[in-house]
Amino acid sequence: MRRYWLYSPGQNASRWDEFCSEGTLPIDFGDFGDLTTAASPKGTESRKEYDRLRAKFYALLDHPSSDSSDQPRSDDSPGPPGKLALWQFHHVMNVGDVIFAKKGTKTLIGWGVVTSDATYDSTVDDFRYRRTITWHRLDQEQTSTEYHFPQKTLTLISDDSKVQICKELTRCECEPTPDSNLTTAEDSSSTSYNPEAFLNEVYVDEDFYTKVSGLLRRKKNIILAGPPGVGKTFTARRLAWAMMESQDPKRIKMVQFHQSYSYEDFVMGYRPTPDGGFRLQKGPFVHFCETARKDTDRDFFLLIDEINRGNISKIFGELLLLIEADKRENTKVSLMYGDADESFSVPSNLYIIGMMNTADRSLAFIDYALRRRFGHVEMAPRLDDHKFGEYIESQNFEQLERLVDEVKKLNQEITDDPNLGKGYAIGHSFFCRSDASTTDTSRGNNEDDDIEGWIVSIVEDELVPLLHEYWFDDPKKAEEASERLRAAIKDS
Repeated sequence: MRRYWLYSPGQNASRWDEFCSEGTLPIDFGDFGDLTTAASPKGTESRKEYDRLRAKFYALLDHPSSDSSDQPRSDDSPGPPGKLALWQFHHVMNVGDVIFAKKGTKTLIGWGVVTSDATYDSTVDDFRYRRTITWHRLDQEQTSTEYHFPQKTLTLISDDSKVQICKELTRCECEPTPDSNLTTAEDSSSTSYNPEAFLNEVYVDEDFYTKVSGLLRRKKNIILAGPPGVGKTFTARRLAWAMMESQDPKRIKMVQFHQSYSYEDFVMGYRPTPDGGFRLQKGPFVHFCETARKDTDRDFFLLIDEINRGNISKIFGELLLLIEADKRENTKVSLMYGDADESFSVPSNLYIIGMMNTADRSLAFIDYALRRRFGHVEMAPRLDDHKFGEYIESQNFEQLERLVDEVKKLNQEITDDPNLGKGYAIGHSFFCRSDASTTDTSRGNNEDDDIEGWIVSIVEDELVPLLHEYWFDDPKKAEEASERLRAAIKDS
């Protein structure tokens, strides 16, 4: 299984030029001696044995003083993030994994493919734990507006949507090739996709696809609205792929709105420069419009996550007029920060798909000005969908089936609650395992242990906090509902 990682080459990418030219992927949390074979879980068949070996590895870092050459030699034990990074670097990362090099928490500067196992180099002053890698430096640094990267040196990206964001920013498809190298969108054809593939992946019927794709063609802009876990982002991306008949990352752009997001972030505005001045910069919307305008024979899709989190009038400004289907191309205006003698229009081959969480109490409903320019599509949990039922049966785990049955009952209570309603129902995607959670060769092959831990995490880390948020004014009811979910996943 190929994994995807975020990596910081030194503080604020200070060692990027050096590591890029060397073709190395080093990390530095002190010198603990050669850890390449320490407590290795290779070949482990049991989750418990895997966890035991990881604990043993951590213990080596906690007790540096030893006469054995196999023991660490650092004067200090690293903190939990350092321990995890050293473990993952030596025993989770594999040859062929993809690394996205970052600077700070918003900027990507390159990507690469790991080409060797971990090694230990005692001849260098620092960063003694190393792998070789084929680095690809980006011609221009790419800033993410929807994914703020962790500040850690090394992070395993387990969220498929965040992997896709990094791929799009780096213009890299990151698909395996016969010689185990990466291919970029410019160097290879994009993977094909069609409505049949959409229907195979998304728990909806053909009528839904026909209706929604037709609405998007007509209105140019739609909003997918629904409670948590109904697959709004998952559906939006695959709807775009199906309408493009391609998984071309160059033709999809994703942004996320939030309360402090502004016109200057989205369209155009003055941004600070390192020398203390300001420079006029185009935002992602203007850049993407320019890209689409250069390729009018193909469709482009802008995905806006949490579209109702931002101040719509403040973010869109005069673009509220320009995005209307009958105003594309023919209607032009001068942008607020643009040249007075230059006008701007939105190309007709650019489609906008917004996603809206109906269960977020902190947000107002979108105003009429936006609503009338967007087609509105309600998305609901698909717990009774036959394809979802087949998926649950394929997992062959009784506790999962009982949990889904209990959530169905709970959803009816949520729908009937006058303070909640159908917009708060629990979605089916909570129970759909991503590749990262279904296949982890470092954990061995005990599938029952793996799925049991995953189900417990769903309940305790996702559903229980959600229920307490729903019934924040009735803690007893929230806890009773939580106990029902816990009881459903207990062994019979």
